[in-house]
Amino acid sequence: MQFMNNQGYITLIEGCRTHSKRTAITRAIRFLSVVLLLGVAFGCTSTSKLTSSSPTAVSASLDDYSVEQFDAANLRVGAERFPQYLHLLDGKRVGLVVNQSARVRTDSLNNTGTNTLTTSDEPDTHLLDALLAQKVDVKAVFSPEHGFRGNKGAGEKITSSVDAKTGLPIHSLYGKTKKPTPEMLENIDVLVFDIQDVGVRFYTYLSTLHYVIEAAFEHNIDVVVLDRPNPNGKHVDGPILESAFSSFIGIHPIPVLHGMTLGELAKMMVGENWVTHSAATTSQLTVVPISHYLRTMHYSLPVAPSPNLPNDVAVALYPTLCFFEGTDVSVGRGTNLPFQLIGHPSIELGGNKITVKANAAAPYPKHEDQVLLSAVFETHDALTKVSTESGINVQLLINTYQAFQQAKNDKSTSSLFFTRPEFFDKLAGTNTLREMIKNGKSAEEIKQSWAADLQKFKAQRRPYLLYPDVESTE
Repeated sequence: MQFMNNQGYITLIEGCRTHSKRTAITRAIRFLSVVLLLGVAFGCTSTSKLTSSSPTAVSASLDDYSVEQFDAANLRVGAERFPQYLHLLDGKRVGLVVNQSARVRTDSLNNTGTNTLTTSDEPDTHLLDALLAQKVDVKAVFSPEHGFRGNKGAGEKITSSVDAKTGLPIHSLYGKTKKPTPEMLENIDVLVFDIQDVGVRFYTYLSTLHYVIEAAFEHNIDVVVLDRPNPNGKHVDGPILESAFSSFIGIHPIPVLHGMTLGELAKMMVGENWVTHSAATTSQLTVVPISHYLRTMHYSLPVAPSPNLPNDVAVALYPTLCFFEGTDVSVGRGTNLPFQLIGHPSIELGGNKITVKANAAAPYPKHEDQVLLSAVFETHDALTKVSTESGINVQLLINTYQAFQQAKNDKSTSSLFFTRPEFFDKLAGTNTLREMIKNGKSAEEIKQSWAADLQKFKAQRRPYLLYPDVESTE
């Protein structure tokens, strides 16, 4: 589908191209900044003590690398750095908070000294299997939204079950129970968390991490977070969550795009006292960092983090397109292009006609069995056309809202844009974004409305960062 030939699509995204040209001086300054920040990172230890009223947060040591080593080929996620955390599990009864993304490369097991999987023909294996092969006493598995296998649609209630392969109980942390119960934690000494996130506040794995830490600290259980890259890590954008709009899709006073890993956010939750805990708790939080990682580097997810984010394009577009979930616009659930299009049955948002059908990833999709008039985003080149490199594409939201308003003025449709305003506001963490769009404010005015808060947040998060804080100039 050649969507760039569609005039309706071109009109829809006009004005979205906000990238400024970089001068040679800007590039030089950025390079020197990277070098200086790397020097700071290499010269300091990564073990930090929080306030006396908070549980101890520990980070396994970062290695001393050369600048050239910071690339995806050398990167090791926290779960693959077995020498950094296996000793924390020795003689302990372990609970794993994982889903399908908790994969480790088979060759990383060579560093354990007791690798029993080196003869495997598979390039990777699940962390559960790897730990069981190392004789770790895993007692239970805890699964987030989408389930242990990651095959449940968004919002589907997930019940507890038993893993057919290992016979271990699987406790669901999505649905009726979102926080581990005392009964679930009865025979657990340490909880290990290893889930791939996408760096967006309303992606619910962050909320699951919050409740896991809170429950663990209430029962003097240690927590080990095995860190993974943030594929949207170079962006910090969007409004800070206001407490009145707190929900499971947003608990913490952070922006929509926070630019942090879950390991860093775990430290921040504890350090800022965002998780409820007793001063008498003996719990310890340990974060095992990623090696050879910069938050600005491109990281292609080896496993889809959820059914409707199947590829890098969807992951990159998700921070913007998810806002359309609070509107009458489809983002492609129930098609082969979830979070890679926007479409509507009666308002032409593009020239591609795509039919919505219920599927495993979307059992009850919006506009089911209808044909969407869609704008499709197929390539990374398409992403630059809508300015996703700058974070949240507010202009796309504005242009789509205006398309609905124009259609209503022409009496060609009676469809409302904000069909779920309360949900839109929960996604945004405020009602200000919706009101500014309705009142005709420009994308620049909207972005400026949260600019000062973002600067405060960047200063607030600084003590918890594990990786050089190099911001994108795009």
